[in-house]
Amino acid sequence: MTDLRAAVAAGVLGVEEGYRALLRATVDVARAIFHAKASSVFLLDEDADELVFEAVAGGGSESLVGRRFPSSTGVAGWVLVTRQPLVIDDLAQDARFSRDAAESTGYVPRSLMAVPLLVEDRVLGVLEVLDRPNVEPFTLAEMDLLGLLGNQAAIALDLLQRARRARAALNGEGELARFAARLEHASEERQAAGLDLLRALEELLD
Repeated sequence: MTDLRAAVAAGVLGVEEGYRALLRATVDVARAIFHAKASSVFLLDEDADELVFEAVAGGGSESLVGRRFPSSTGVAGWVLVTRQPLVIDDLAQDARFSRDAAESTGYVPRSLMAVPLLVEDRVLGVLEVLDRPNVEPFTLAEMDLLGLLGNQAAIALDLLQRARRARAALNGEGELARFAARLEHASEERQAAGLDLLRALEELLD
């Protein structure tokens, strides 16, 4: 990869990492606000029909990121399909809970609340908060707050996916790759115009 393409790729990678950092901050905030044991964001991989741990706060935060399971699995799968938020105070008594999937992560929660991550009419994933203290009943205000955090996570997931598609196009044989390759041999005037276009793309992704 030439210097120009490397610079463009580095810019896209930097944008991608920024959105991943926003997701990590979201699960950290969710865990702290609800005094929970753990919180996580799952990304829906539509091609593989799987949910992927994209960001995790609490136990297993290092080892779980990137782990996958079928999109219909457990409570997260139910929330994904129905697009409805859910609060369960006793998971052991709920048929939607997949204990096997939980055990495979090394952490079996007792309670859970989850919201779907939606952008317009698309469902991108699920935000879960595990084992908040059962001192008082869950309130509508808390659900509204969880929904706001879910909205932030959904926007970050959407932009993360856009950045990843741009990176894939740059590294492959897509239009962006061909554009960058041609730009290297263009006149200075055309290179300047092309770089302006690439900067506009970066701003759009950002």
